[in-house]
Amino acid sequence: MADPLKENKVNIELSDEVAEGIYSNLAIITHSHAEFVVDFVKMMPGVPKAKVKSRIILTPEHAKRLYKALSENIKKFEAMNGPIKEPKGDGGIPFTMGGPTAQA
Repeated sequence: MADPLKENKVNIELSDEVAEGIYSNLAIITHSHAEFVVDFVKMMPGVPKAKVKSRIILTPEHAKRLYKALSENIKKFEAMNGPIKEPKGDGGIPFTMGGPTAQA
């Protein structure tokens, strides 16, 4: 009789380019009745224009699984490293990020 755990294994390939990752310091999340869209943005100090570096589109079910997985991992991280500090204030987007404004 076949082992059901072995039948559910998926071989996931990770290319070198994807393995490097993409840095993001802002996520913008929108949704419709059918999907969640997560735009990962990279903002640079003093630069008023930011670029979306990656867009991930999820079904509501997958979005909820991601939410649960992130929550579990944050709890584990904080148990090992202490609480993650959240920024003070209104949580708005820091367009200048505290640095000098870029000029040409």
